Amino acid sequence: MKVLVDTNIALNKLLQQPDFYNGSNAIFKLAEAGKITGYISASAITDIFYISQKKLGKKAAKEAVRHLLNIYCPAAVTDKDIYKALDLDWEDFEDSVQFTVGESFSVDYIVTRNTQDFSSGSIPAVTPERFIQIICE
Repeated sequence: MKVLVDTNIALNKLLQQPDFYNGSNAIFKLAEAGKITGYISASAITDIFYISQKKLGKKAAKEAVRHLLNIYCPAAVTDKDIYKALDLDWEDFEDSVQFTVGESFSVDYIVTRNTQDFSSGSIPAVTPERFIQIICE
């Protein structure tokens, strides 16, 4: 099963955000164990580094991103993805880019904390907790 992990899921884990850590960590563990193929868009990686650096410092942020890339495949964002995202005319452009990248990699799910932001898309967007339920069914 292929999943695209949204920026917020990676940040929940890397920054050890207490309210969301367990669910996000479970997704990381599934990818580490090879039970899912996890992708993260290349554009999200830059955002993750930027936000992590503010909280952790540059050295720790680099280590966090390296850890992320050992688990998830970076998914290239192409010009076609950008144009498709613009044509979607969603409220949140970053989410539309995530969606088009997910489409180009034929992912089965987008794992996110903001499922409503992907409601117009054809790829099911689920929380980590819901994804764990799906895997267990």
